[in-house]
Amino acid sequence: MLFRSRIAAAGALLGLRSPRWAAVWLLLIFMNFSTKAAHAADAAPQPMASGTNASAPVIVIGFVGGFVHHDDLRHSEVQLAQKLQSSYPEHLRVAMFQNWHRRAAHQTILRWLNTGRDGRLTDEEKRGAHIILFGHSWGGAAVISLARELQQEKIPVLLTIQVDSIAKPGHDDRVVPANVAYAVNFYQTRGLLHGRPRITAADPAQTRILGDFFQNYNKPPTECSRYPWLTRHLFSGHTAIECDPLVWSQIEDLIDNYSLAEKKASLQAGELPSGDTSVIRHESVQIRSADGKELRPTID
Repeated sequence: MLFRSRIAAAGALLGLRSPRWAAVWLLLIFMNFSTKAAHAADAAPQPMASGTNASAPVIVIGFVGGFVHHDDLRHSEVQLAQKLQSSYPEHLRVAMFQNWHRRAAHQTILRWLNTGRDGRLTDEEKRGAHIILFGHSWGGAAVISLARELQQEKIPVLLTIQVDSIAKPGHDDRVVPANVAYAVNFYQTRGLLHGRPRITAADPAQTRILGDFFQNYNKPPTECSRYPWLTRHLFSGHTAIECDPLVWSQIEDLIDNYSLAEKKASLQAGELPSGDTSVIRHESVQIRSADGKELRPTID
């Protein structure tokens, strides 16, 4: 009874109504406290970024989930960033961040957009932005928060990708802001942590939701063996979608497809794509499940 009362008190403190979610939050904090403390001094991290090509047309920013470090190569999102920056050094600028370092990610984007190097973004530099944001778990929620911040500065975002997105209390990762041209969501429902099952557009005339793609894991991918035992068993589905090579291969295809299409289409600077997206989506990307079958977006 004392344990349950403490969970209830913790839930009230965190603004959570469900004792189940309060327990999950306490467990996450307990599991990751030492990791967070080790990274606390890293207030202004240096991103894992691509070379010095200041004129690269597409900026790709990724966020890791939980308390994962931005350069921890055990995690698929970090592996993807490294692969992108090595495969497309002349086309992409890539950086990874911890999900609580959103301000540093924001400043990195502004710095890369400032081709005049005068410390101030012109309207032309803003309109010419081609930005792709992706993230897992709290990183997925950080994607939407960063997109909203860029919207306030009238900076367009080409594509957002959320993978089992989980919002912190007081944050909303469901509604995609109108400065985003395209958005896609991957999620699963196994274990204690479940990702956001559906995303919506604040303005459907400006943002096309490519789909909410459900992933079902009867057993985790073999790649999950590199993750800690406790993480794999307590958060089985949440971990499985992060280490699923099929999911991240599809995300790589999405980034490749949309970034290259952006370059080829030569859109008017700052103009979000119209309802006819055939120019941008020059090649459809098939989203497949863990068993290799093509997925269709979930429909309520």
